[in-house]
Amino acid sequence: MLMYFRGFLYNKYFRFWLKWLLRLLTRKCELQRVLEGSKAGARRTLSIEHSLESSKNKILRNAVHVEEAEVEKCVRDIMKEKKIEQKDTGFKTNLRICLLQISGYKKLYLNVEDLRKIPYDSDNEEHEDLLIELWNLLMPHGNLKARITKQWCDIGFQGDDPKTDFRGMGLLGLMNLVYFSKHYTDEARQILSHSNHPKLGYSYAIVGINLTEMAYSLLKNGALKSHLYNTVFGLPQMEHFHQFYCYLVYEFDKFWFEEEPESIMHFNHYREKFHEKIKGLLLDCNVILTLRDTKKP
Repeated sequence: MLMYFRGFLYNKYFRFWLKWLLRLLTRKCELQRVLEGSKAGARRTLSIEHSLESSKNKILRNAVHVEEAEVEKCVRDIMKEKKIEQKDTGFKTNLRICLLQISGYKKLYLNVEDLRKIPYDSDNEEHEDLLIELWNLLMPHGNLKARITKQWCDIGFQGDDPKTDFRGMGLLGLMNLVYFSKHYTDEARQILSHSNHPKLGYSYAIVGINLTEMAYSLLKNGALKSHLYNTVFGLPQMEHFHQFYCYLVYEFDKFWFEEEPESIMHFNHYREKFHEKIKGLLLDCNVILTLRDTKKP
């Protein structure tokens, strides 16, 4: 209780007087100091986001909720409110990038959530085409004998019909699997081969869907902000979410074989251990977790 009270006093009084003193000394507002004092990326955008959310000014507080189309007007309104000259192009450009990243993150989450809520529909031709594409990418020399067949177990589904395995993550789980197999085909086939290890094997597709849930939860709780703010200086797109997923699949496979689990029955324990490892990496304001960067020589 005492710690909470001290934190409250700091936020309410100390921060106010510190900002007032710094403005008096530098003749610049907090937003100006942040934008001039740090390079583009997560550290800057997270600081701007915190400053706007903590402001007593309604215009500044609402800035973290603007949509892409409103960003330009929002920048002008903030500059007017803080009495910053409109000809200050550096401030204008940098604040615009921060607001695009902030609004883009929220929009990306909504887009990911929309895909997650779409159930796999075997009567939907597009859904079926994606599923067949996944098979063809992973098993180029193995023809499916039927749509419902035990062959699906060869790429790590649980039963004769993969549609039942997508219930948790919906179409998002399938799209992630296809994206990785399409853009990193050699790696996907190699990991599929690893998953068939006689002692350390695991269900490739099921684990892939499980990692979709991990990527989704990290996006939802804001843990992916540092990674995405460092990755794209503008609006994060679905492509960037897929790329992060690819990183998880690649790194989990390495992690699994390094840990040498006693059996697949211990999967949940090692999944959580891997999850904690990723969350730890994401605490670094300079973090970038993509397969492209991981594989650079």
